[in-house]
Amino acid sequence: MRVFLFKYMKGAVMKSFKFPTAFTILFALIAVVAVMTWIIPAGEYERAYSESLSSEAPVPGTYHQVDPNPQGLTSVLLAPIAGMYEPELLGSSSSAAIDVALFVLIIGGFLMVVTRTGAIDAGIGWLLAKLQGREVLMIPILMIAFALGGTSYGMAEETLAFYALIIPVFIRAGYDSVTGVAVIMLGAGIGTVGSTFNAFATVVASQGAGIPFTDGIVMRFVILMLCLVAGIAFVVRYAQRVKNNPSSSIVADMAEDNQAHFLKGAEKEGDTLPVMTTTRSVILTLFGLTFAVMIYGVVALDWWMGEMSALFLLMAIAVWVVGKFDESSRVDEETFVNTFVDGARDLLGVALIIGVARGVVVIMDAGKITDTILHSAEGFVSGLSEFLFINAMFGIQVLMSFLVPSSSGLATLSMPIMAPMADFAGVGRDLVVTAYQSANGLVNLFNPTFAVVMGGLAIGRISYERWLRFVIPLVLGLAIIIMIVLSIGAALS
Repeated sequence: MRVFLFKYMKGAVMKSFKFPTAFTILFALIAVVAVMTWIIPAGEYERAYSESLSSEAPVPGTYHQVDPNPQGLTSVLLAPIAGMYEPELLGSSSSAAIDVALFVLIIGGFLMVVTRTGAIDAGIGWLLAKLQGREVLMIPILMIAFALGGTSYGMAEETLAFYALIIPVFIRAGYDSVTGVAVIMLGAGIGTVGSTFNAFATVVASQGAGIPFTDGIVMRFVILMLCLVAGIAFVVRYAQRVKNNPSSSIVADMAEDNQAHFLKGAEKEGDTLPVMTTTRSVILTLFGLTFAVMIYGVVALDWWMGEMSALFLLMAIAVWVVGKFDESSRVDEETFVNTFVDGARDLLGVALIIGVARGVVVIMDAGKITDTILHSAEGFVSGLSEFLFINAMFGIQVLMSFLVPSSSGLATLSMPIMAPMADFAGVGRDLVVTAYQSANGLVNLFNPTFAVVMGGLAIGRISYERWLRFVIPLVLGLAIIIMIVLSIGAALS
């Protein structure tokens, strides 16, 4: 009888427990970090302008304690707002997120306008017809494409523009929303794990370490290839399992709801998709051109969120004008504006969560505990053997990446302190750079303080808890691959 009651009560508790939303998780993290500012001593490194980094960087050996600045309830409530658009509100050096949030809203409007013309659904129908029986090929092709963006320029925020396009394609092909999110997030993320010449990670870190960015590029390429193969195999295996047995999807209970949400723009007759007209072909060409111009602008013209937002706004207007040449795609000015606003409204939650995710860094910086944590890490790796040193460095960078998800921010903060220690451990500084960038890329596959992760999951309608269940086995496998390669590199140095 006791056993029966225990099992009954345990089952009732499990059924009543519901994993908190991303907003709740992030607010809890902000509160925890605020408590840490009352416990961890405040401290700072002296800063000096670095010609190689073109910014101020910590000076090794200058750490000192400063007057504490513990963060209270008011600071916790202000942190998401400060992270969104006014970091100075809490005395933080964190960058604002309003530009990313606005970019997301304009993407939502642009995608809704294109969807309203029926061009995306017609394109999906054409693609599925061409890949009939071979839809699984989309996974390696797209993951390689996103990995190229990740390894070359650290593609991250830019991926937010692709979710609403790619997820419906995979759902139409018989997969689920998790497959679509994984292709984008893991593809670009693994590319960043194996950053070969990523200007925002590898190049900045190498400059901070005082070495050419080409040092260690072969090892980073090996990490990229091994991790990408593992990632593709992982996603393909999951996708095939879902296609063969839809109930095995980690979002199986949301299947019908996701079908209605992601395919709501389809002009369906029964289960048919709209036909591909000349006008829709032109619209899809403009659609693809938009992303090509965006990538070119970021890589070659030093564009960032403002320019990219303006591009998507312009192309939304261009799509509306072109749609006037086809009666099935034609809408008046009022409908166009309402459609754009509706699309932006759909991604409002994504835009808000970006600011909340930045709040953790805001609290840390305002509480003056970031440098204290870095100083503790500096002491931990002193005097270790080559093997232990490089693996400890990787572990420290993993922990630091949770607190400082920005790749360039973490490189600027940690490399001037950590890289010189490699000289005493008898390993090359390029190994420290590789440990940093692979750790940062790995953590940002699931980091709740990384706005790109939380934003992508919000668009894909996947709870953070379900994403963890899906991705953690791959993350552990990638960590093992990275540590083996780093250990071999340390042995050969």
